[in-house]
This record gives sequence, structure tokens and C-alpha cells, in this order.
Amino acid sequence: MKADHQLAHASFTIYQDVESPEFWTRYFGVQPDTQRVKGQFRITPSGRVSKFPARTGVWGIGSREHVQSDLLAPHLHYLVERLALPRSDLPELLKRTGAHMRFFCFWDNEAGDRVPDVPDDIRAMMESMGGTVEIDEYR
Repeated sequence: MKADHQLAHASFTIYQDVESPEFWTRYFGVQPDTQRVKGQFRITPSGRVSKFPARTGVWGIGSREHVQSDLLAPHLHYLVERLALPRSDLPELLKRTGAHMRFFCFWDNEAGDRVPDVPDDIRAMMESMGGTVEIDEYR
């Protein structure tokens, strides 16, 4: 029986406080799904103003609305293509801004019989640029 929701999706996020979210939007040429400026309040998904200001700057996009797959590889490939990764200047830009970048993968494994399928080339590419691939597995 197929689940009512996807069993996998991924996001790409940059965390830093030096550049504005607009900087990253221009750099990647992609409108973010999420963005925050350190010290500013944000509108929550329920439409309310957050109770606390953002602790760090955030810029990110996700695959959930764009890829229909219960595997991670199609979600990660979508993000790589959408962001035109790898980028040779990105490691130095991350260093200059003190940024951290990651692919964050949601992996639903309630049955305990699924193995996350992060392609080796994508993991190696992220590591070579100074980023990480993290998997949040739900059982």
C-alpha cells in the first residue's frame, strides 16, 4: 500500500549572518522557499509573527513540491540541477561569509526496511565544496 505522503524529500540550506538572503537569491538565481535574517522576526506558516527573532541567517530551497519520489536521489539531483552545483567559487564564498551549507534529507522508514539512497557523487561534491549531507530518519 502506498503512503499518502512522500517517504523522502530534501532541502538545500545556507546558514550565515554576513550576507542578506537577497545575496544568495542573486547568486543562485533561484527564489528561496525559506529565508531569515538574523535578529528579525518572521511570519510563521500559520501567518503569525514569530515570538523570537531569528538566531541566524538562513536561505534555502526544497524539493518536496517539485519532485514526486520516495527515493532521495531524484530530490538531490533536482537540487543540484536547480542550483547549478558544483560551483567553483562557492567554497571561498562560504569561507568569506562564515557560512555552513547542507543538504538535509527527510527519510521516512517506519517499516525499518528502507536504506537512504544518497548518491556517492553528490555526497563527494558537497564535501568538496565544504558542505554536508544530513539524513533525518523517521521510524
